[in-house]
Amino acid sequence: MTNPCRRRLEDCSGASGERFRVRIPVSAWLLASVIGVLVPPPPAQAQANAATSPAEAACKATANWIDVKSGNAVQGDTLFRDVVAKNAIVVLGESHTDADHHRWQLQTLAGLYGHNGKMAIGFEAFPRRLQGVLDDWIAGKLTADAFLKATDWRRVWGYDAALYMPMFQFARINRIPMIALNVERTLVSKVGRDGWASVADGEREGLTKPAAAAVGYQRDLARVYHMKKLMAAAQPGGGAIDPASAPEGADTDLDDKTFADILREPEFQRFVDAQQTWDRAMAEALAAGQRKFPGATIVGIAGAGHVEGGYGIPHQLKDLGVAAVASFIPAGTDEACKLVGTGYADAMFTLAPTSDAAPERPRLGVLLADGEGGGARIEQVVPKSVAETTGLKAGDNIVRAAGLEMRNSGDVVDVVAVQAPGTWLPLAVRRDGQEIEMIAKFPPRPRQEP
Repeated sequence: MTNPCRRRLEDCSGASGERFRVRIPVSAWLLASVIGVLVPPPPAQAQANAATSPAEAACKATANWIDVKSGNAVQGDTLFRDVVAKNAIVVLGESHTDADHHRWQLQTLAGLYGHNGKMAIGFEAFPRRLQGVLDDWIAGKLTADAFLKATDWRRVWGYDAALYMPMFQFARINRIPMIALNVERTLVSKVGRDGWASVADGEREGLTKPAAAAVGYQRDLARVYHMKKLMAAAQPGGGAIDPASAPEGADTDLDDKTFADILREPEFQRFVDAQQTWDRAMAEALAAGQRKFPGATIVGIAGAGHVEGGYGIPHQLKDLGVAAVASFIPAGTDEACKLVGTGYADAMFTLAPTSDAAPERPRLGVLLADGEGGGARIEQVVPKSVAETTGLKAGDNIVRAAGLEMRNSGDVVDVVAVQAPGTWLPLAVRRDGQEIEMIAKFPPRPRQEP
């Protein structure tokens, strides 16, 4: 989960003008100096005279920790010492596919660990039923491959495991407990369909009722909801919005009338309930970790959408009575200055704007569920996707891919994940009792201009 101004605040910047410069010959500059006429100085001097505030210089430079409220640079060592002294729960936001974000998280974990040798790390990637697997990993009972297999990584989380494995290894070699922060996606989907109040206590995985969402959070979620609603409407026969498949963020802004109209929709209120189920689950797991490991620095690793603006996990932690919460998120230097003075986070770390994002994964463009009797049932087809071009439809059951029998949705995810750009993937689907052969054609990698 990705947004304040959207939830990621990319649209919060004001217009910025360029400095108007006039080229003046040296003789004219000297004459102007003598007779006192006010004319612009030569370019070199104009640049020298253009004072840059320390805050502006800080957010434009890479590898700086920035106090978001003031814009001032802070020493990472000082920041870590302060949060450890306050016994704060620290939440590190991320873009799930950005390699630099995960490297920054590992660096931050190491910095915090240097100030307090007692630590526990919670991960959004794992539902709480996998806690025993995390314990076995930390105890050294599993190889890396066995760990990923036992957590059903491809199906449960699905992002590139190589981005997260260094943090898992860091925890294991230092015997730092790992905490499963999440709940089952089926619970989130059920809340999204029926609302929080309609889910029986015994089906809530022990969660308490989330604190009410702030208006700012509702507006951020309304952007995501609006985008997904437009996508669902483009499906043949319409389509339901599954909050368990919500994207990290949405670029679409909303005018006040559209926002007010969305607020009145019962479906949107259920959508908010679903998002807050995630937020509450992770907050409760972090708070429980603080009680279980007294004196330890508790750190949460989660999508930035659950952290930004203090709306998600931090808001729920404070409702749970956690006295001190610190939210840290990285930001590119092309965006960092626009975020100063906002509620983006407590502190941000500046990265080069050309961050080393992971290669885009092959995408079929479907929302899958395990099919009855095997295979993977297509719940939704994304407009203009490979799946739509192929002719796949909601309700189809994928039974074979690349000549292999598909036992469940995870098998399909695994097959699609290894497809190279430009390849063709043979599929067999069952539709209305008949088996149909299809070829999914993945687009070639975009050509890079020299």
